[in-house]
Amino acid sequence: MPVINSIYIECYVIRKVKNKLKFLIIKRCDTDTIYPGIWQIVTGKIEPGEKAYETALREIKEETGLKQERLFVIPHTTTFYSPEQDAVSLVPLFFCMTREKNVTLSKEHSDFKWLDAEKASKKLFFKSQKENVNFIELNFKSKDIFKTFKEIKF
Repeated sequence: MPVINSIYIECYVIRKVKNKLKFLIIKRCDTDTIYPGIWQIVTGKIEPGEKAYETALREIKEETGLKQERLFVIPHTTTFYSPEQDAVSLVPLFFCMTREKNVTLSKEHSDFKWLDAEKASKKLFFKSQKENVNFIELNFKSKDIFKTFKEIKF
C-alpha cells in the first residue's frame, strides 16, 4: 500500500505590472535527471524541522534570488504519485508577491520568463500548475481576495 506524505511545496511567484499579474516560470536544465527541460514554477523539498511556508520562502530565494514581499496560501493542495517511493504526496501551495523582475537562477534551471496567466498556463508542463495559475488570476481580480488567500506574515 502506498505511503501518504507531505514533503514538497510549490510556490507561484507573481509581480504586478500595470495592474496585471505576471507569473514567473522557470525552465529545468536539459541535463537534469528529473523532468529535464520542462517549464515549471518554484518547487522544493521540505527539510527536517522546516514548516512548509518556510520551505517556500527558502526555495524562492535559492531558485530565483528574488526578494519576497508577501506570501499567501492557496486554499487547496496538489497531489502526485511517486512509483519509486510508492508514495502519494500532498503538496501545499503558495504564491508570493515581489516587485523585482531580475531573476538569478539556480543551477537547476536554465531560463525564466515573466508571463501573463494565459501564456504561463500554456508553457507550464503540469496540468495542476496550469490550473493553479488560472485559479490565482481569477481570484486575484476579486474584491474578496483575502477571503480566498490567507497571508502568512514573515
